[in-house]
Amino acid sequence: MRIRIVDAFTDRPFAGNPAGVLLLDAFPDDDRLQQVALEVNHAETAFAHRLPEGGEADWALRWFTPATEVAMCGHATLATAHVLHTTGTHDGPVRFATSSGVLVATPREDGSITLDFPTAPLTPVEVPAGVADALGAEPHAVLDTGPDIGDLLIEVADEKTVHGLTPDHRALAAHSERGIIATARAEDPALGYDYVSRCFFPNVGIDEDPVTGSAHTALAPFWSERLGRADLTGLQASPRSGRVRTELRGERTLLSGRAVTVIEGELLT
Repeated sequence: MRIRIVDAFTDRPFAGNPAGVLLLDAFPDDDRLQQVALEVNHAETAFAHRLPEGGEADWALRWFTPATEVAMCGHATLATAHVLHTTGTHDGPVRFATSSGVLVATPREDGSITLDFPTAPLTPVEVPAGVADALGAEPHAVLDTGPDIGDLLIEVADEKTVHGLTPDHRALAAHSERGIIATARAEDPALGYDYVSRCFFPNVGIDEDPVTGSAHTALAPFWSERLGRADLTGLQASPRSGRVRTELRGERTLLSGRAVTVIEGELLT
């Protein structure tokens, strides 16, 4: 089996979010998929196989962290679409059959890829007891992101606060299904982004995710309402960093970015 490591939501190697990508003839058993994902040891490893022609989707797609399978992953979907297009395995838009429904990835003339994902339903909630201490910052607003994402979206005071967070990951694990999205308005939109975020997912084995496409299905409606625009750009301020262009379309959110293949090899066992 060919295995590739792709940096997603970046146009240069060693930035963005790395994902393993394996194109298969069929899915092996779940234990085998989990073992491979643990060996790859990136935030997610994507496994895909081609589906028969004439159906509602072209490829089946699943995502695994080193610890568990997840219901949705943006950066590994982008990485998979990038591999399909750069290897000539699939031309034009590709439809993925996933546990979150059919997700479409469309290549653009500028070299980017646009993902069509469901918009996360946001529900304001009371600030959970202990979350401020666990995060290391006082929340200004807290919203539940629904079952597909499984995070708490927490707005903090400003961009500087987001950059300076040093959370207690073990304590954060008690407050959501997957983790915490911390966000604030950009201090200087002239730098090319409208809001900043960081994502902490201790419950799926990822203390800090470098760039999280799925989180932007919640960040897009949150910031579109506050900033009065459907088209925005988010900076995820992890050490690797990356930018996600978002376009809110009601119940769907478009996520756009680039990807770079950095490693290609063979899985021997």
